[in-house]
Amino acid sequence: MDISRIDLNLLVVLEAIYSEGGLTRAAERLHVTQPAVSYALGRLRELLGDPLFVRQGHGMAPTPLMRTMIEPLRQALQGIEAVLNDMQHFDPATAERRFTLGCRDTLESLVLPRLLNRITRAAPKVELATVHFSRRDAKADLVSGRLDLLTDAVLPNSGQIRHTRLSDDRLAVVARQGHPLIGEQLTLEDYLRLGHVLVSSRPRGPGVEDHELGRRGLQRRVVLRCQHYYAALRVVSETDLIVTMPQRLAQTINQHLGNRILPFPLEAPRHGIYLLWHANRDNDPANRWLREQIVAAFAETAGDAAPEAKDTAFRDQDRRKPMPRSGA
Repeated sequence: MDISRIDLNLLVVLEAIYSEGGLTRAAERLHVTQPAVSYALGRLRELLGDPLFVRQGHGMAPTPLMRTMIEPLRQALQGIEAVLNDMQHFDPATAERRFTLGCRDTLESLVLPRLLNRITRAAPKVELATVHFSRRDAKADLVSGRLDLLTDAVLPNSGQIRHTRLSDDRLAVVARQGHPLIGEQLTLEDYLRLGHVLVSSRPRGPGVEDHELGRRGLQRRVVLRCQHYYAALRVVSETDLIVTMPQRLAQTINQHLGNRILPFPLEAPRHGIYLLWHANRDNDPANRWLREQIVAAFAETAGDAAPEAKDTAFRDQDRRKPMPRSGA
């Protein structure tokens, strides 16, 4: 087929329909009307001789031809965008741009205050949206541009996903002040005897701390499983349950609850937090600028972490390593 017969804007619409699963959401993403999206789809159906999408429930299901086309189409569009981005200069002081960052809710409270301070000072017209993401779809979301960047504790096994380490953290245990079964230190025996809160978005399965216990043939007793650390800390403050969580996050969320923050009673490896992006964004000036802001915000957060509620057990072992600023 002669490519001169196809308006490239039609291919942008086609990718949006596939990514969003429907005409309405595609129109919202592209900031056009639904009839305009419907018209573009009709033109492509005539040109390609295929329905491309069929109605399925409340959404649109791609045909086999569409499924075959989507990855080459995305790569072509991203290549065109990358070429154009390389020719552009990003000026944060005047830029009007909306970035979407995939971010677990556990990290939002940790880094967003510092990050927003940096962004609003340097780029007053820039908007930032932090959204939940699925690890299964993370690569596709980065390739398609649905996500500009994401932060996670897990690295994907894909050579097209770039990363840099933002920080690392150790596990800590949070218990209420005056807990009757905990003295000056939390022993492993105490830890195993007490009831626990496990924080996870999954309905079942072990936590990171359970893997460390399992390696030693140990098991704890989980009394409550909930979705958010703040809720867990509220429960801990009013019961004799304890919760295991990243130390720096515990310091941040616990400031107004007054719980004790104690070391995890086993030697355990630190867990890294990474910033991830697709290789096609390496030279995008806007994406590169946002990466710099996020790295700097995490560095600032690490530098001003408050001591934990006058507990001194961490001080001798708290030796933070310098934060790397780039990697792949």
